[in-house]
Amino acid sequence: MITVVTETPEDAPAIESLLDGAFGQRRHLKTAERLREGRRPADGLALVALDNGRLVGTIRLWHVEAGTVPALLLGPVAVHEDWRNRGIGAALVETSLKRAHAQGHTAVILVGDAPYYGRFDFRRDLMLDLTLPGPVELDRFLGLELAPGALTGARGAVRATGVSMPLAAATPLPDMDAADVGWADAGRPDVAWAGGDAVAAAAPY
Repeated sequence: MITVVTETPEDAPAIESLLDGAFGQRRHLKTAERLREGRRPADGLALVALDNGRLVGTIRLWHVEAGTVPALLLGPVAVHEDWRNRGIGAALVETSLKRAHAQGHTAVILVGDAPYYGRFDFRRDLMLDLTLPGPVELDRFLGLELAPGALTGARGAVRATGVSMPLAAATPLPDMDAADVGWADAGRPDVAWAGGDAVAAAAPY
């Protein structure tokens, strides 16, 4: 039986292993990572999917400001390869958005597959006047209003907010060159296997 619950500190090794398996070490080069590094996820909005106690999925949301508008950044999302196409990714997204709304958050942004995230009402047009701290495919930069008009007038740079935490030591990537680093987001999907779809990487990283 699949259950979605708040992650605990003890889940960290399994989550890192799951993310490495889904995205590889290049995940640390993605533009969205610049908004997560050195920060803690939003309270109560880092969730895991468990199957009889085994961690098989993860999602995290992070505090950001979209211009001057407080918002959440959704991602990464990943599901273990043996549990894909069972709707687990969708359950993680839906549960996290319901929790965010219940906590009083009004806007969520992500970098992810527009056709997939359209089912949750994420839209590109809400992001037209906002920028991220690095390259992304713009049609994957999406927003969702949990309260009507929350992103109206949002313009400028998206920046990280929330509680800081110590940075872990960087993992050397000797095979990467400057061109690889510059196009890390353009060359690899943002989130792996967000449940139920034939899309291999539909959820945001």
